[in-house]
Amino acid sequence: MDVLSDVIATVRTGEPRSALVQWRAPWGQRFAAGPGAGFQVVLQGSCWLIRPDEEPVALGVGDVVFLPHGRGHALADHPDTPLAEPSCDPPGHDPGQRYEQRYAAPAGGQRTPEAPTTVTLCGAYQLDPERAHPLLGDLPDLVHLPARLGRHPEIRAAVDLLAAELERPRLGADAVVPALLDMLLLYVLRAWFEERPGDEGAEGAGCQGWTAALRDPVVSAALHAIHRDPGLPWTVAKLGAEAGSSRAAFARRFTALVGRPPLAYLTWWRMTSAARLLSTSETRIALVAERVGYTSEFAFANAFKREYGTSPGRYRRDSAA
Repeated sequence: MDVLSDVIATVRTGEPRSALVQWRAPWGQRFAAGPGAGFQVVLQGSCWLIRPDEEPVALGVGDVVFLPHGRGHALADHPDTPLAEPSCDPPGHDPGQRYEQRYAAPAGGQRTPEAPTTVTLCGAYQLDPERAHPLLGDLPDLVHLPARLGRHPEIRAAVDLLAAELERPRLGADAVVPALLDMLLLYVLRAWFEERPGDEGAEGAGCQGWTAALRDPVVSAALHAIHRDPGLPWTVAKLGAEAGSSRAAFARRFTALVGRPPLAYLTWWRMTSAARLLSTSETRIALVAERVGYTSEFAFANAFKREYGTSPGRYRRDSAA
C-alpha cells in the first residue's frame, strides 16, 4: 500500500458511521468529542461551525470540514442560536445502524414552512489510539475545504454518492456506505496534504513534518518502500539506495522530516502492523513475525514487548476481550 492508505487502514477500527440531517431554523446542535475523527458536509443551505474558544466559521453549500482529533463542536443556523445537547452523533448509534436520515427539531421557537432549510451530512470514524500515526497527529484540529468551482471533484462525487445512499438505502448499502466513507476520508486527507502551502521539504529549508516528508522525493520513496513491504531486510543503505541517495545524506534527511531515524521508524511501523494483525486476525504469531520482518519468533516477541509492554499472545487475548 502507499503510505496514506496504509496508515488509514491500520489506525481505523470498527465501522464508520454517518447520517443525513435536515435542519429547519432556528436550530443549533452540539456534537460531542470522541476518540476518533468526524466530518460535516453542507449539502443544502448554510450554517455556522462553532468550536470552543474559536471564532465561528461560516459554511456554505459544498463546504467540507474534517475534525481529525475528535474535538467537540457544534453547528447552528446562527452563532447566537442556543445549542441542543448531542443527539445526532454517529458514534453513539448502535454499531449496526451505519446510516439513517434525521429531521432535527428546532433549537427554540416554532418551525414554520417558510423556515430556511439546511441539509448536512455528518459522519465519524473510530481510530485506535494505541496505533496512532504521526501523519494524523500533524493535522490541525480543523481541516476546512471550502467549495470552489472545479476544485476537489472527487470529493464532490463521493459526497453525492454517499448522500444518495443515505437518502434511499438499497440492497448492498451495508457494503457501499462504509466504502464511500473510507473513500471520502482519503480524498479529504489527500486534498489537505496536496494543498498545504510552505512545506516543500527541501533539506536545510527548516520544513518538518509529514506534509514535507510526503512531498520530499527522497524521503517519500523510502516511506513507500517501507510501507509496501515492511518485512524486507531493510538497512539504512538499502533504503537510501531505494530513494536514490547516499546513506548519510538520506539518514539526515529522513530524520529531519519524519522525526525519527529510518530504522527506528521501520521498527515502529513493523510493531504497529503486527499489533493490527494480532487484534484483527487469527494469523499465527510466528507468521505475524515473519510478515513484519522477523525470522525469530523470540526476537519478535522481545521487540513487541518493548513497544507495547506485553507479549504478542497477551496483546491478542486482551484485544479480543
